[in-house]
Amino acid sequence: MAALIQAHTLSKIYNRHQADEVRALSEVTFSVEAGEAVVLQGPSGSGKTSLLSLIGCMTRPTSGQLRIGEKEVSRLPEPFLARVRRETFGFIFQQLNLLRDLSVLDNILLPLYPADLKTAEMHSRAERVLEQLNLLEKQRMKVAQLSGGEQQRVAIARALINQPEIIIADEPTAHLDSTLSKELLVILEHLKKDGKTIVFATHDPYVYQHRLVDRRFSMHDGVLRKAE
Repeated sequence: MAALIQAHTLSKIYNRHQADEVRALSEVTFSVEAGEAVVLQGPSGSGKTSLLSLIGCMTRPTSGQLRIGEKEVSRLPEPFLARVRRETFGFIFQQLNLLRDLSVLDNILLPLYPADLKTAEMHSRAERVLEQLNLLEKQRMKVAQLSGGEQQRVAIARALINQPEIIIADEPTAHLDSTLSKELLVILEHLKKDGKTIVFATHDPYVYQHRLVDRRFSMHDGVLRKAE
């Protein structure tokens, strides 16, 4: 069976042919099987976020190929790339990127609006993820009124609302204390048991040494290597 994510000699150069050119990734080749939890570890500036952006179809590589399932996505026009992004991925951002003056429910529903679903289906999906993450009683509250741990769960619920195959998590514990970090990884363990594929970027030892993780890769100056 082919891997769910297949990257072949991916490179990413910002500001190409300019004085401030930056080579963020250099000929990265690796793959991720369906149902795996894979970690990209390394210091800030090592290329982790750039690689996640390519995998999640948020940017295109300067060169190389990327397959997601059966699709070669590295050269897709933006409307088709946006559809792959919307239908395949759930994103957990380092800064959460929640709209603090909107309710929990409204934040969770946002990724569904481009999908042209009926209102009843949207609210049915929202109810399922709210219940899954113990947020049903909080759904009418504004995000600004929630604790840090509750906001993290809202961000995860938003990532799950489109029923993605792949969860992309960029430094998910960067702003969490040890208790909330543990809670987050318990939730991600359950998602993995439900068949989700998870790709993290982190420099947090608690994450990359966790039992959830199947494989680790280290990054330095845009080069990817299998971690020891």
